[in-house]
Amino acid sequence: MFDSVGWGEILVLIVAGLFILGPERLPSAAAWAGRAIRQVREYATGAREQLRGELGPEFDELRKPLEELRGLRNFNPRTAVARTLFDDEQPKPNGYTPPKPNMTKTPPPAPAPERLAKNEVPPVDPDAT
Repeated sequence: MFDSVGWGEILVLIVAGLFILGPERLPSAAAWAGRAIRQVREYATGAREQLRGELGPEFDELRKPLEELRGLRNFNPRTAVARTLFDDEQPKPNGYTPPKPNMTKTPPPAPAPERLAKNEVPPVDPDAT
C-alpha cells in the first residue's frame, strides 16, 4: 500500500506530528490512527467476503481482469524483454509461438544466380528505375 513512502518521509511525518500535536498527544493520536486503519481493513475484508458469498464463482471471474491490470501496473521493460527473449514456454503477445528447433526442416538452398559473361549488359527494366 505504501510502497513509495520511504523512511525519510516517515521521519518527516513523525517530526511534523511532534510539532503539531506535541509529545503528550502524539502516542494517543498514533493509537487512534492504528485503530482506524485496522477498522478500514476489517470493513474491506468483510465487504470482499460478502461479495464472494453473494456472487459465488462469478466473483473469481470478476477478479481476473483486475489481477491482469495489477500485472500491467507492475510492468518493467527490462523484465518484459528478458521474458520475451528467454521464456519460450509462454505464447507471444500476438499468439505466435516459434517452433522447436529440432522440429524445423531447413529449406533447400536456393540455386546460385547465373553470372554475366564478360562485357555483357545486365537486363534492365526501364519502368522499374
